[in-house]
Amino acid sequence: MGTTVFRRGAWLLLPGILCFIASAPVFAETQQLALPQVVEVSLQNNGDLKSFREEKGIRDAGKVRAGLLPNPTLDFEAGTGALTGSSAENNLALGLSQEFFLAGKREKRLTIAERELEMYRWQLADRERLLTEEVKTVFYDVVLTEQRISLSDRSIVLNRQLLDVTKERLTAGDIPELEMNLVKVELARGEGARIDVEKALNQNQAKLRTLMGLPLDDSPTIVGTLETEVSLTKNLLELRQLAHGKRPDLKALEAEKSRGEADITLAQAEGTPNLTAGLALRRDTTSLEVGGMEGKDTAYTIGLRLSMPIPLFDKNQAGVQEARAKKSSSESRLTAAIRNAAREVETAYATLQNAEKILSLYKANIIPQLEENLKLTQEAYRLGEVGILAVIQEQKKFFEVSDGYLLALHDRQAALVKLESATATDLSGGVQ
Repeated sequence: MGTTVFRRGAWLLLPGILCFIASAPVFAETQQLALPQVVEVSLQNNGDLKSFREEKGIRDAGKVRAGLLPNPTLDFEAGTGALTGSSAENNLALGLSQEFFLAGKREKRLTIAERELEMYRWQLADRERLLTEEVKTVFYDVVLTEQRISLSDRSIVLNRQLLDVTKERLTAGDIPELEMNLVKVELARGEGARIDVEKALNQNQAKLRTLMGLPLDDSPTIVGTLETEVSLTKNLLELRQLAHGKRPDLKALEAEKSRGEADITLAQAEGTPNLTAGLALRRDTTSLEVGGMEGKDTAYTIGLRLSMPIPLFDKNQAGVQEARAKKSSSESRLTAAIRNAAREVETAYATLQNAEKILSLYKANIIPQLEENLKLTQEAYRLGEVGILAVIQEQKKFFEVSDGYLLALHDRQAALVKLESATATDLSGGVQ
């Protein structure tokens, strides 16, 4: 009977439990973003990049302006002889004139507008390249500080364990109180170091969210690692060729050089004046006196007017000289940019190779021995074979070397990011 009562009570409580579950707030999981998603969000939402994208309308307007013809001119003229004593005489003229471009100026201006649009597209691509480099760099800064916090937490745990051991040995009368105090100092130093690293983490996270263009209340979790292996399959010569063929800043300068050539062509065409053609309708009324009688005579005329400046003094020599100087300047900047790009590739490549060598030393000779040395020293202190200073020194060495290893991993990823930016190529195959 007790079981039956229990079952009935359970069935009676079930609706209430279900209602409670249904009414309970559902907490959304924090969004987790890996490096590819972080880059994608940044390219979509970064404020400076979005602002520059809006400037495309300025280039489009320039192209529309280049293709427009001058507006026609409407002329109106009226005259009367009333002020000179000839009130019966007057004239009226109505004219329409249009300026025509000669020497293909309109087509040449359209060509320049196309070059401007091409320059803008490559400049936009270059800004995206530089933003991607900055975002990846800050991303790995965040990952580094997160792993340094984990390392600091481990240091704190070990110091607390060591403090427990010193308390036991102090109680047993094996050590003086000074040794326990030294461990307390090390524990406090470790906690202070963690606070500093956490401060750096907050700064790096804020910088990354700013680059991503996120609102203040949006704080996604960054998911990444510094342990990603780098398999570079291209040699230095191939990387230089990639940079020369794919970097958008070089493409933008090449487009600027082409625009300089178009500027020279237009400036030479500007030496030919434009032709203005006009059509006019004129009515002249005059008075005639015949046999003592005054009469009026009205005449209508249609006239054609052509006008063109005579290029005697100004043949746009200054405009041609200016266009040639700008083209020469763009050629010099392009040459320098190609040389600087090659140097960037060489520097990033050498930095990546050095980072790989340092990491191989850590992995082969340093890291495997650290853990064992630390454990042996801690156990020796527990048995009273070594003093507390030896343990503290070994722990310091362990965490300094471990932090150096994290920095070496970070330097390798930073060098890879720099090399990818210098060649405008995803050398990691999208795997981060």
